[in-house]
Amino acid sequence: MKRAGRSERRWPEQSGASYRINVAMPFCPQCGTNVGTSDQFCAKCGGRQPGAGAAGSNPKTQNFQQFASGISNRQAALLCYIPIVGWLAAIIVLASERFRHERQVRFHAFQGLYLFVAWLIVEWVVSPARYIFDDYAFSRMIVHLLQLAVLGAWIFMMIKVSQDQMYKLPIVGELAERSVSEQTT
Repeated sequence: MKRAGRSERRWPEQSGASYRINVAMPFCPQCGTNVGTSDQFCAKCGGRQPGAGAAGSNPKTQNFQQFASGISNRQAALLCYIPIVGWLAAIIVLASERFRHERQVRFHAFQGLYLFVAWLIVEWVVSPARYIFDDYAFSRMIVHLLQLAVLGAWIFMMIKVSQDQMYKLPIVGELAERSVSEQTT
């Protein structure tokens, strides 16, 4: 029985036609290898897969994005100069998508990270080297002065950042500037 404007539907088995089920099989856009639907990277070439690992899919990433969105640029830069533990904030700022295009914040993150490296050099290289010299008291005083200089640089930079002033430390600042410029090109 046919109605006007409608045709009778037939199943493929009845009409003798074959049909295919279209299942989207993801392939790597770089090398063409089959990848899983949840894979973020290709196992063969290592290329990032589009749409995989979206920010909203992982609850930990979503919590971090909410945390990072509530922080101002000045606060993020200030956290990078907290003595001894500021390197953690610096790495988080450098890895964060929110601060990827904030040149000044990234500069402070690199400068804070390089100040921490200077602290490590004083603690792990200069401090044990004082036992080599004959004048133990003099070498101990040099180590303490270097530690005080790095600590003073951290505090000085925290004051500068809290006043929203850009300041480049002599050696460390130039390294940080170079690191930021290398990442933007």
